[in-house]
Amino acid sequence: MKTLYPEIKPYHSFFLETGSKHTVYVEQSGNIDGIPVIFLHGGPCSGTKPDHRRFFNPALYRIILFDQRGCGLSLPFGELENNTTQDLIDDMERIRQQLLIDQWLVFGGSWGGALALLYAQQHRDKVAGLVIRAVFLARQQDLDWFAKDGAGKIYPEQWQRLVETIPEQGRDNLLQGLYDVLWGKNQLAQRRAAKEWMAWGGQVALGNDYQPNPKDQHATEKMVKQVRMELHYARHHYFIEENRILDNCGILAGIPTVIIHGRQDFVCPIEAGYRLHKALPQADYIVLANAGHVAQGKDMINALIEATDWFVEQHVL
Repeated sequence: MKTLYPEIKPYHSFFLETGSKHTVYVEQSGNIDGIPVIFLHGGPCSGTKPDHRRFFNPALYRIILFDQRGCGLSLPFGELENNTTQDLIDDMERIRQQLLIDQWLVFGGSWGGALALLYAQQHRDKVAGLVIRAVFLARQQDLDWFAKDGAGKIYPEQWQRLVETIPEQGRDNLLQGLYDVLWGKNQLAQRRAAKEWMAWGGQVALGNDYQPNPKDQHATEKMVKQVRMELHYARHHYFIEENRILDNCGILAGIPTVIIHGRQDFVCPIEAGYRLHKALPQADYIVLANAGHVAQGKDMINALIEATDWFVEQHVL
C-alpha cells in the first residue's frame, strides 16, 4: 500500500501576470529536471495545499501547483471579473510557456479533473498523460444531483438547513435562490447562506467523517467570497455548453489516461466516471469500492500514487 511522499517545500514560486487584474500564484517543487506535472485543484475556489505536492515522487517529478484565479494565494481573492473556464485554461498555457515546458502530465480531481479534460481537448499536443480523480463532467444533471434533487435525499437534515437560508419564494431553484441571497444587501443572510453551503459541501464530500463547525461559529467575508465564486461557476454552467467534455473525448484518444473514482462518492456519483470510461475506453478505469470524493483515505492515496508512479515507469513524457 503506497502512502504520500514526504513533505517538501517549493524551490520556486511566482505570481503569473494574466493581462487582467488577476495575478496567479504558481509554485514548483521536486526535481527541476524531472517529469513536469501540473496539479489542478477542485472547487472552484478551493486552492492548493501543501499535501498536493506529495502525490508525486519528488526525486522524479517537477511538481507545478497553481491557485486558480481568485483562489488561494492568487489575487485579488474572490474576484469574478475575467474569471471563466477559458481564462483558467489560458492561464495554464501561460504557465507552461513561461516555464518552458513542452509537454506535461495533467493531474486533477473533481472540478480540477473537468478542467484537465477541457485543457487537454484544447491543447492535446501539450498533454502527455492525464490522471483524473472523482470525475466531474459539469453537466446539468451533475449540478442537479448536488444542488436540486439528488444528494439531499441522502443527507436530508443538512440539506434542509441549507434550503432554509433562502426565502420561501426562492426555494424552487436553489442555485438562483442562493445567488440572490449572496449578492443581496443583507450581510447576515449572506453569511448564514455561505456557512450552510460550505457545510453542505463538507457533509456530502466527507460523509461519516464530516465534523460540523460549532453552531456559534460565524462565516467570514472570505467564506462569502469563496461561495460566491462556486455559485458564479455553477450558475454559468461552468462556462461550457452541455455535455462538452464527453462530446469531445475523441480528441483525447491516444493520451495515456488513468481514471480513478470512489464508489462512495456522493458529490460526483460514479455514473460520471463510468461515462468518461465509456468515452475513453483505452483509459485505465479504477473503481475504489470504499473510497469517497476527497483525495484522502488509504485506498485513494494508494491508487493516485500508483498512477503517478506508473507514468514514470512508462516513460510517457
